[in-house]
Amino acid sequence: MKKIIRKCGLWMSFSIVLFLSSCASVRSWECSSPNGNLTVKVFRQKSGEMSYTLQAQEKLLLTNSELGFQTIDGRGIPNEDWNVKEVSSRFMRDEWKPLWGKRETVKDCFNEETLILENKNPKAGEPVSMQLVFRVYDDGLAFRYLIPQYEGTIGGLDAECTTFHFADDYQAWYYNNENHNIGPERLTETDGIRQPVMTIQADENHYLAVHEAYLQSDEPLLLKSNANETAFGIASKPHINPKEDYESAWRVIMYGRTPGTLVDSHILELLNPDPDEKYAFDEWVKPGMSLWDWRINGAIWDGFRYEMNYPSWIKMVDFAARQGFSYLVLDANWYGPEFEKDSDPVKGDKANDVKRLLAYAKEKNVGIWLYLNDVGGRQYPLEETLKNYSEWGAVGIKYGFMNGNSHEKNLRTQWITRLCAENRLFVDYHDGPIHPYGQMRTWPNALTREYCQAQLDGHKIFHPKTFVTSVFVNMLAGPLDMNNGFFDLRQGRTTRVDESRPVPSTVVAEGARTLITFSGATILPDIPEYYEKYPSLLNFLSAQKMPWKESRTLDGKIGEYIVMMRETNEAYLLAAATNEDGRTLEVSLDFLPEGTWSAVVTEDGPDAHYMTNRETLQDRVVSVSNADKLSLKLAPGGGACVLIKK
Repeated sequence: MKKIIRKCGLWMSFSIVLFLSSCASVRSWECSSPNGNLTVKVFRQKSGEMSYTLQAQEKLLLTNSELGFQTIDGRGIPNEDWNVKEVSSRFMRDEWKPLWGKRETVKDCFNEETLILENKNPKAGEPVSMQLVFRVYDDGLAFRYLIPQYEGTIGGLDAECTTFHFADDYQAWYYNNENHNIGPERLTETDGIRQPVMTIQADENHYLAVHEAYLQSDEPLLLKSNANETAFGIASKPHINPKEDYESAWRVIMYGRTPGTLVDSHILELLNPDPDEKYAFDEWVKPGMSLWDWRINGAIWDGFRYEMNYPSWIKMVDFAARQGFSYLVLDANWYGPEFEKDSDPVKGDKANDVKRLLAYAKEKNVGIWLYLNDVGGRQYPLEETLKNYSEWGAVGIKYGFMNGNSHEKNLRTQWITRLCAENRLFVDYHDGPIHPYGQMRTWPNALTREYCQAQLDGHKIFHPKTFVTSVFVNMLAGPLDMNNGFFDLRQGRTTRVDESRPVPSTVVAEGARTLITFSGATILPDIPEYYEKYPSLLNFLSAQKMPWKESRTLDGKIGEYIVMMRETNEAYLLAAATNEDGRTLEVSLDFLPEGTWSAVVTEDGPDAHYMTNRETLQDRVVSVSNADKLSLKLAPGGGACVLIKK
């Protein structure tokens, strides 16, 4: 198991005596990031109310934002009955070695301030103490509330009063379920509920994102605001058991000088705990490329009709083995109609064929994922189902259409993830899953989830602008299963059964999106023959050998374009994608080591267009060094793929 490497850490604690004179109305504390660029200031009014501000160098980004809770009977805490009893400070300068992720070594450096509050006159149902923990990284602020268990007879905590009061009328984008992202909209234009991630552009040099990390018992975060205001509150509810210690989720404000800094951040994972060594994740969790049988259904090539059946599965496994792809995902209905209660996820329909396939794939060193609908997950004992899948030799499950409200779904997601870990199974949540919150650190088997609209199911809303927005919004939360990489982009309807409408993209953009989209399991949706039709792009896909040694967002603008670099042990891969506007990008190669490198550059054809001429490309091979800039021409809705080797 890869562990944290502790470089240095220091605790400093001291008691303070609150001895305010009658003229003193405010007491304050502050904590800055290790590089000194971010500073949070915490204030306590004489009335007991507490607030905070956030500043980046000389720019105030959040002003006088409220902290605390409200009781069921309407009392705000902390209030005049509360004292700040003690303050402790610490700093940490560590490294985290993730099992898999965007890079092999992550700096874990922060400064932290903890305020210990005491309730001098607790009312029935109120806690007697509370801790406010503020942690400042170079790329963001995180804070949370800790409440020791207390005896509650009546009352209790009804709502969290945390606010994010932005200093000006910034521009923002939001997650929007299986629809195009909300935004850009001014903060004062928001009226109602918004879902995180909330990505904010304060100006050309300051970007923020609001989310949460290490969510446990609470409802998943929801934000709320009223029109003509720049302050956002929390609409989701805390779930506090008076008999247990309570730890709120971390409230996280990510920060960067560019939107790419937000994409490259690890702050959410760092705020989650290490995995339990009993699961021995390092022995069996392996990220990788995967084929998928859902969109092959109905494709015809040289008289062979692909279906979701054993002969087609064998062809897919053979192709995966030839190309070095790790997995094949079997989607819905392999054990019977997925929404029917009598579809047995262990004995139904093609179960015997699946067992045969698993044995065959094992010989080819290809792992098989199995779909499981929430109906089957509830109608039949889930513990037994997952145990059977593991014993059959499956490597993971794709769990779809989970029922329940957001709080129920979060708790069920945690439970299923743990059950999968106990059975050495990966898990991919689809169809309206709970948002990620950095749990891939604690549960490395949670390789990906559809915290987006998978592009092949969402042609009504998934356009080039959607991709280059969601990578700066949705993808900040964690790994995404977006099903990029469809190469059959004919202008008319295809022969596919599930979704036969053309994809609004270019074939080069489809290749680029597979690299740009961060995921522990990159799901490729097409048949082998369409990949073999484009050798340079197929080589680009096959070169994506995870886990990544390094990743870096080289350039980008929310809703317009993005350029991503990822490094393997053997190569550097670079991908760019644009919105509906064509553009030429000049990309610095300063990430390369010294020496001369060979770059295979695959670009859209001269007359390519995401609506009218999708399947055209051109290749060129150039010698490059780290002093060079590479000019990439992207068609409207298009992209570029670059494979760089020594």
